[in-house]
Amino acid sequence: MSQQVSQQYAFRSQRSVGLVGGSPTYDLVEAFQAPDATTRTYQYSPDGRLFALAVPSGVRVHQAETAALLHELAIPDIVELRFSPRGTYLSTWERHSKLGDGTQNKNLRIFSVSTGEELISFSQKYQDAWDVQYTISESHAIRLVGSEIQVFNPAEWEKGIVDRLKVEGASAVMLSPGLNPSVAIFVPEKKGQPANVRIHALLNLSAPPTCRKTFFKAEKSQIKWNNLGTQVLVLTQTDVDSTNRSYYGQSGLYLLSAAGNFDVRIALDKEGPIHDFTWSPNSKEFGVVYGFMPARAMLFDQRVRTLHDFGTSFYNYISFNSQSRLLLLGGFGNLAGNIDIYDRRSLTKISTIDASNTSHCEWSADGKFILTATLSPRLRVDNGIKVWYLLGQLVHVQECEELYQASWRPTLLDAVPPFPSVIPPAPAPSAQAAAASAKPSLARPLGAYRPPGARGQSASLAYIREEDGGSPTGTPRGSGTATPTRQGRSLVPPPNIPGRRHVPGAPASPNTDSAKPRKRKGPKEKGEDGGRRDSGPQLESPAAAAPISKVDSGEPVAIEGSTPPTSGVESLDPVQKKVRNLSKKLKAIDELKEKAMRGQHLEATQLKKIESEADIRKELAALSSLS
Repeated sequence: MSQQVSQQYAFRSQRSVGLVGGSPTYDLVEAFQAPDATTRTYQYSPDGRLFALAVPSGVRVHQAETAALLHELAIPDIVELRFSPRGTYLSTWERHSKLGDGTQNKNLRIFSVSTGEELISFSQKYQDAWDVQYTISESHAIRLVGSEIQVFNPAEWEKGIVDRLKVEGASAVMLSPGLNPSVAIFVPEKKGQPANVRIHALLNLSAPPTCRKTFFKAEKSQIKWNNLGTQVLVLTQTDVDSTNRSYYGQSGLYLLSAAGNFDVRIALDKEGPIHDFTWSPNSKEFGVVYGFMPARAMLFDQRVRTLHDFGTSFYNYISFNSQSRLLLLGGFGNLAGNIDIYDRRSLTKISTIDASNTSHCEWSADGKFILTATLSPRLRVDNGIKVWYLLGQLVHVQECEELYQASWRPTLLDAVPPFPSVIPPAPAPSAQAAAASAKPSLARPLGAYRPPGARGQSASLAYIREEDGGSPTGTPRGSGTATPTRQGRSLVPPPNIPGRRHVPGAPASPNTDSAKPRKRKGPKEKGEDGGRRDSGPQLESPAAAAPISKVDSGEPVAIEGSTPPTSGVESLDPVQKKVRNLSKKLKAIDELKEKAMRGQHLEATQLKKIESEADIRKELAALSSLS
């Protein structure tokens, strides 16, 4: 390989596992013999030396560089695998069950990688946090059993527990990296007692905690240490929001120092859940994505001072590359799959990637490539992997019938080369990527997600947030020549009928004097004044359905059935334009009032908009008298 860091990624399909070389070549590793049986999972060791694969008959351990088979462990039906930090030990987990005599089976086993011998086994009922946690030097290992933290010496597993700490009600424990390891322990709130997080030095568990923080509204937590093991971020969550403002419950983010000299709750200025947070590999800063969609992305330093606000967008994922030089912000899951790449030094966006249907996203070891994968069972179609260059170019595509797992081969941080001062151009794409890029694709307008039953229709104004940069007229999803229909009637008006309703009291447009209003037959519902109000779909002007590619390019767009614009002549004078804009605002206010009547929560800006209704109506009446 021409790169300083040899990159390799693995992917797992239903009946085979493939090892594939990284950029600039993407050939299968010939020495690796793919199994002919259904595979369950695989795992690389953190240093990238070893590769373990679980098949129905057992576990196979390979040397990652040459794909040579080292051991085959005859333990069937393994569900989880994990190596210790230096690849000395391999842990396996199978589903918990009771033996014939009623005793619990020991389904968590630890093997020596060098000899393949089983060293110790435990009974581990739950899959969450199933494995033991090792210090970076593998001198100690810990696991949480009930409310007790048990400490082992991996070099002498046969001696059993060498130290222990009992913390009543403890539900989660996280061992820090670094040379002076600490243990962060989370105790959820219970029976009116507040939750708390305490930090103990691993080598002196019997001493009082070095740091302790208590708080309410915390039923579960996520704990993330920085790479130095000096500070920890704790995300607390509840399943139910007591204020009834959020479907996602309530959450809070705290920063604690292992030495106990600093702890603070991180104040976030946008309501809503915390979607993701992560430390930079340099351990000096961290990023948070939070708030109702569109979410806000922020960068903080280790003293919780704001470094940069990336604004609001449809994000729920954040990740730094290994050199802390680039920052990735993405929106996956039920979001569109867009990825924005920022340069950490200049804090400018350098590329945008459309990675729709992404289930997994990961930086390469050299920090220049991004692996995205569409995995089953979340999505059972279009499974496969894509490799992107940081400037946005697609450099490789590999499709699979069913793909369950994909990842890069890890590399130790000491072996990662520094990021270049000048970003080099993208390498040539593989034949598969070139073929995929050559396929014709329909222009798809950007916009909000529409469920299949509503595609081709314009969005109701109730779902457009002007305070977040939204527009009161949305762009319909479909832009083809086919006319969308609903219940046997067209959703696009005839050419001589405007796409917006006529507002009573507003002057008619000169282009619509001879137009006859179409009588609607859709379902009716009562408005606030007890009258009948049309609840049919809101329609847009035909020009809004033009393909976005032509509109952006500045080319004239011919709309079938419309009158071509004439230069120097405007269809509306300034007074009529003002009336039209005020009428749109009144319509948006009506939508918000209906939303409030249904008991839905309105934001402060939306309530302020409703309060301005009287002023808008006075201004509209004055303009109508002038016309």
